Amino acid sequence: MRKLQQAMMLTDKGSANLKKAIAACTLTNFSAILPFAVLLQCIMELLKPLSGGEVSWNKMCLFFGAGIVSVILAALCHKNDYRKTYVASYLQSEESRVSIAEHIRRLPMSVFNSKDLTDLTTNLMGDVANSEHALSHIIPQLFANGISIMFICAALALYDWRMALAVFVCVPVAFAIIVTSRALQGRLSRKHIAVKLAASDRVQEYIEGIKVIRACNMDGEHFAVLENTLREMMRLAMKMEVGTGVFVTGAQTVLQAGIGLTVMVGINLLTGGEIAFIPLLIFLLIVVKIYAPVIVILTLLPQLFYFQNSIKRMRDLLSVEPMTGDTEKPLSNFNIVCENINFSYNKDAERTISGISVTIPAGSLTALVGPSGSGKSTVSRLIARFWDTDSGRITIGGQDIKTMDPEHLMSYMSFVFQDVVLFNDTILENIRIGNRDAEEKQIIAAAKAARCDDFVRGLPDGYNTMLGENGATLSGGERQRISIARALLKDAPIVLLDEATASLDPENEASIQQAISTLIEGKTVLVIAHRLRTIAGADNIIVLDKGQVAEQGTHDELIARDGLYKRLYTVQTESLGWTV
Repeated sequence: MRKLQQAMMLTDKGSANLKKAIAACTLTNFSAILPFAVLLQCIMELLKPLSGGEVSWNKMCLFFGAGIVSVILAALCHKNDYRKTYVASYLQSEESRVSIAEHIRRLPMSVFNSKDLTDLTTNLMGDVANSEHALSHIIPQLFANGISIMFICAALALYDWRMALAVFVCVPVAFAIIVTSRALQGRLSRKHIAVKLAASDRVQEYIEGIKVIRACNMDGEHFAVLENTLREMMRLAMKMEVGTGVFVTGAQTVLQAGIGLTVMVGINLLTGGEIAFIPLLIFLLIVVKIYAPVIVILTLLPQLFYFQNSIKRMRDLLSVEPMTGDTEKPLSNFNIVCENINFSYNKDAERTISGISVTIPAGSLTALVGPSGSGKSTVSRLIARFWDTDSGRITIGGQDIKTMDPEHLMSYMSFVFQDVVLFNDTILENIRIGNRDAEEKQIIAAAKAARCDDFVRGLPDGYNTMLGENGATLSGGERQRISIARALLKDAPIVLLDEATASLDPENEASIQQAISTLIEGKTVLVIAHRLRTIAGADNIIVLDKGQVAEQGTHDELIARDGLYKRLYTVQTESLGWTV
């Protein structure tokens, strides 16, 4: 059971619940035998006249009462079986999903470069659902049916070992057929899961790009990649079903041959006077009944082989080491220093950041600027420890951030991204993400400071308005202001602004600049900006080019140097006068 616990990645509580589920299923199986046993007793009583005896109607009445009691017991056992098996597996699935979600939350961002959203969603939903199905519909039944079969086999062997051997001799052969097919089923299962993931990825891509598809008149027939992936998924599904079905059907056919073998052996013993007719009849009735749970096992085993791939995928994900560090040591100083940091998103790729050494003094406003792809956003994400540097180090208040737990580090930071993520919840709860313990009046105060209050009050339900998926009902400027309200509510001493106004119209930009001014007051601020005029008043401007520091200084100092910053500033200034 310990190996099974490890194989299914069960907690100690989950393992205990599985044992209870197996016991409950076994009890259900035995309770199901009781009505059958009572029925056999009735048949034997009714057949007494054939051997010169008389039917005892008093016994028949007792058998009738026993039958009613046995049916009630079977119903109660079935109810207990459901509670111990299905409800327990659903609770285990809930714990598994929460555990995986918590693990994903703590993974380094490099993991998300190698895994797409579909893969992780399948880990959380599909793989856990498969594990749930195995725990509720397969494993308890496999063990319970195996225990029941062994018990009945032993009981029959005590009565007549020859008949018992005839009944069960085909069972190991049938199991051997299924087990022999495991390697083939494993290959087909892995291919099927891979193509299902590819199909899910293509479907998601299709839905997300539906506007482009319609604009370019790419209907279903022309969207060949999606169509081919779906056809491949259908082909592999059929191939897997056929491959599995051949072995299962073959095993069931061999098993059913046991009925004929039992009849042949029984008749041979009957004609030789070694067994009476009524015991033979009972054996024939039992053989039909006993093969039902064996067939169930033969059907469930291929499913278990398939679900093992899901368990392996979950285990692979959980084996990825999360980012860890000190969760207790506080920061008393917010001076940020990058010391000769190097970083690349892929070990085989060219470095994105190469030898950067900069200082962001506590309480200052520092801007990162440079051409697209120069590494501006990467630096900010390294400071937030979304990734770890390949070499060099980043310190805050003299403490290496690699020694700090990412969540502990993030408690000192507020992040405002260019691409805002909102959840399908109320505006109030979307802002409360900045501080889960905040009261409603604090949330509204932050919303007012972020210039959200006016447009929120105009919505049908005010702060209780549901936003829809990713805030689809709001404009870009409104969504950005909600993001700033979150950061204000968090009130962290370090603020990272990643091109927060890059794609806004002038009216929204003015409102958001006012909100940002409130946000950054008295904080250590790092701003990433494309619009250089918005950071002309920064205490220090760091200009990046190809992952390196090209120059740094104040706006006036950089203009006077006539370098990259001045060229970028001049191009932007001239572009303001462009007309179409």
